[in-house]
Amino acid sequence: MLLQGPLGDGSGSSFTPLVVVELASDTKEEAIAWLLSRIRDQQRNGGAELLVEQLGPGVGPQEKENPNLFLVGATWQRLLSGAEDVGLFKEFNDGSMRGFTFADRHNFQDFKGDGDDFLSMAECQYIIKHELDTLRAKDETHVPGHSQVKLYPGKSIIRRLQSKGILIQMFPLHEKEELKRLSFSWYKKVKLSLQPLDDIRHYYGEGQALYFGFLEYFTFALVPMALIGAPYYLFDWEDYDKYVVFAVFNVVWCTVILELWKRCSASLAYRWGTLSRKKAFEEPRPGFHGVLGFNPVTGREEPLYPNSKRQLRIYLVSLPFVLLCLYLSLYVMMIYFQMEGWALSVHDEDPTFWTGIMLFIPSIIYAVVIEIMNLIYRYAAEFLTEWENHRLESSYQNHLVLKVLVFNFFNCFASLFYIAFVMQDMVLLRQSLATLLITSQILNQFMEAFLPYWLQRRRNKKMIHKIRKGRTLEDQELPLADQVRLEADMSTYLGTFDDYLELFLLFGYVSLFSCVYPLAAVLVVLNNITEVYSDAFKMCRVFKRPFSDPAANIGVWQLAFEAMSVIAVVTNCALIGMSPQVKAFFPSSETQLLWTVAVEHVLLAFKFILTFLIPDVPKHIQIKQARLEFESLEALKKKRQLHGGKCLKPRSSVRPSSEEERRAYRY
Repeated sequence: MLLQGPLGDGSGSSFTPLVVVELASDTKEEAIAWLLSRIRDQQRNGGAELLVEQLGPGVGPQEKENPNLFLVGATWQRLLSGAEDVGLFKEFNDGSMRGFTFADRHNFQDFKGDGDDFLSMAECQYIIKHELDTLRAKDETHVPGHSQVKLYPGKSIIRRLQSKGILIQMFPLHEKEELKRLSFSWYKKVKLSLQPLDDIRHYYGEGQALYFGFLEYFTFALVPMALIGAPYYLFDWEDYDKYVVFAVFNVVWCTVILELWKRCSASLAYRWGTLSRKKAFEEPRPGFHGVLGFNPVTGREEPLYPNSKRQLRIYLVSLPFVLLCLYLSLYVMMIYFQMEGWALSVHDEDPTFWTGIMLFIPSIIYAVVIEIMNLIYRYAAEFLTEWENHRLESSYQNHLVLKVLVFNFFNCFASLFYIAFVMQDMVLLRQSLATLLITSQILNQFMEAFLPYWLQRRRNKKMIHKIRKGRTLEDQELPLADQVRLEADMSTYLGTFDDYLELFLLFGYVSLFSCVYPLAAVLVVLNNITEVYSDAFKMCRVFKRPFSDPAANIGVWQLAFEAMSVIAVVTNCALIGMSPQVKAFFPSSETQLLWTVAVEHVLLAFKFILTFLIPDVPKHIQIKQARLEFESLEALKKKRQLHGGKCLKPRSSVRPSSEEERRAYRY
């Protein structure tokens, strides 16, 4: 997996390529030579100290082939020192997870010999990406050969080249044998077993593994609801008045599963070494722009943009636009209800089989329109969030998620709330929920699995036909140059945003209104099972390999699911209050309303008490983290005593010379 030859000057040293960097075809020669020299230069001179070679021409090169593709690798010593730079956590000899240090490398489990199998390929590729991202401009004022592309001292060169269109893409290469093994254990063999989460994490990183772990957990969490809902649907289907018990179960279920997921997520993150990992200092996004000034935190010269201007853009443009989109969604919903009324009147006049089928047509059309509106709004939300000019990627993602979640929630659930609480028509609610759920699942499977696969298959056939004259990829191994160009042409994986959004909406359908359509949980379980296979297939066959994301949890989506669970408590309590059984107990509507609100407050209080009582991190992991912190403090005390209470020098200027000092560095 690691390199075969020593670090050289790039003129023939043999190494295993890990990352591909593609520059624009019109990039000037002097710019290419400058960038390659900065990548190869030693760290003490401000370089990345990596190995890089230009990709040679493929078999039967085409005239339109971009020659500016470069393969990047590193020596194993460089990767191990990079693992310390990025704060990688690995398993120590005592079984705890500790930050890796090169000086203490032999005290970590699985470190054998020179350690060339110690790091996974995903970790190696992440380290190379980190080293390239932190390659900073020195005294250059502009990119050689591109005087219009200004450079600022201390700023990331790679991000600057990306924002100016010189760097087209940077992606990690697939490892074909490992990918074949993962594909076979993941999706090629249909079996009733858990996903190989550790293998997924090893190949794709923690972010992807946590998504598939959450998908698997959500599917298993739905099983009790499906087991209750299926007989409820079969034996008590026409009695809509008896959904109270199911609604109460919904309230407890949606609270408990999210709290237990936090513990499950913490266990996975600890096992994978990301739970205690410190978040790296965030650099500005490639698209961020502003007036040149000094960052008060780093002291570096960089573009600055006033926060007041950003807030004005958010509140005077983005917010009114979101409200306008919500109004349009409401308008489309009213058209849908008019269509429902027309179909119902036609069926009442002439109740036949075909007019009965016609009753479902408005809901199907509305479900398709909802998906189209969600798609169009997504592009508009991305454009607006980009225009708001957020400095950090995390801020950009948070604002984008908020915009998309608000619209998708309103667009998908507004009609159901209207039917449930304004029209109070449980039969129509059941029909609309079933139609929306089934139609959205079919459309999502088509858009997310079949269509990308078909498009990628067409692209692959064209390229492979040029190379192998019609032979398929599995028939014969492709040369490295052709394999790299094939991967460069594959679709780019855009992250787990859409995948989490789909699970969020499915969670909403189940937790909000499944008491009136008990089969919803069964349908979502079936959808999630197919989702596991389709997502696994896409990751292995359709998309470029993404860089590893060392995530410790599912991030802002945890808050989104918890917000949905709070809404689910209120919604289910309202449905319980509207049921004939409850109305029979309270002859006065005011008394009924007061009791419903009181029960809702009690259940919300129970939910928050449960959140407090169930620790987010299991006790044994808390103990291990506390022990590690204690040992680190003790080692630091001994270090200070050795230096007579003097302040510690920076790590780079101090070399450990005794066992106590080495322990201080170890922790």
